Amino acid sequence: MARDILDIGGYTILRRIGTGARSTIYLATNEEDDTKVALKRVIFERPEDSRIFEQVDTEYKVARLIDHPYVRKCYELRKIRSMFKVKEMLLAMEYFEGKNLENCSTLSLGDVLLVFRMVAGGLNAMHQHGFVHCDIKPNNILINKSGSIKIIDLGQSCKIGTVKQRIQGTPDYIAPEQVKRKPLGPKTDIFNLGATMYWALTGKHAPTLIPKKNKFGLPVTEPRRAPHEIKKQLPMPISKLVMDCIENDATQRPRNMMEVTSRLDLMVHSIFGGKIKTNKNASNNN
Repeated sequence: MARDILDIGGYTILRRIGTGARSTIYLATNEEDDTKVALKRVIFERPEDSRIFEQVDTEYKVARLIDHPYVRKCYELRKIRSMFKVKEMLLAMEYFEGKNLENCSTLSLGDVLLVFRMVAGGLNAMHQHGFVHCDIKPNNILINKSGSIKIIDLGQSCKIGTVKQRIQGTPDYIAPEQVKRKPLGPKTDIFNLGATMYWALTGKHAPTLIPKKNKFGLPVTEPRRAPHEIKKQLPMPISKLVMDCIENDATQRPRNMMEVTSRLDLMVHSIFGGKIKTNKNASNNN
């Protein structure tokens, strides 16, 4: 399948490295400087594919404005037309060899917090440029062997204050304001990040406004349990941070991503300094 895009010029396809919604991602080399890139190819096949094209266009435009080590860069977007309509898009992106968080099951508590501290830093950079990611989840966080990360898939990103025409987001991580189609802002990313932390720490999903369904297709109401109630060994400060982030009332969440980063810094320092107490030990000392 790679052979049919070798004629675009400027890139040499090495191999296919992934697939997504109507897209295929290849490892390629830029023939100008011989650097490796991830090349996403999207083909228009049916009317609803226009949304995917919109997301690819958004990812390119937003990523070009953000220069941060934890946010994946986009270098070039080519639109291939037929009969005056765009039928194919090719997006050249920064190549980052790593696995997504969902496939990194052996991380220690300290490593998990370091990952989220980096994610918070990348999201803060987006917020400073006036954008919200809107779809932070385990699949959109890549981790390499050295422990560094990249935030990927900026296709649902938007300017702070945007009210979207339709509900966009991933049900297990979606913020209430996304479901209710209210203005989106940094606290939307805080909720998405908190829901992702909840999953990473407990292996379970935090309840959102899009309810789970039982085998009969009926919605099921789930209680919102704090992480330390599910995993007794989790430190209370970490559990509280997660619960603060996933407050349905945005005014009750941390003020901004800098506050999240600051709280994560304290926990990371405590863990690697050997000073943090688990919930069980803390209760024994009361």
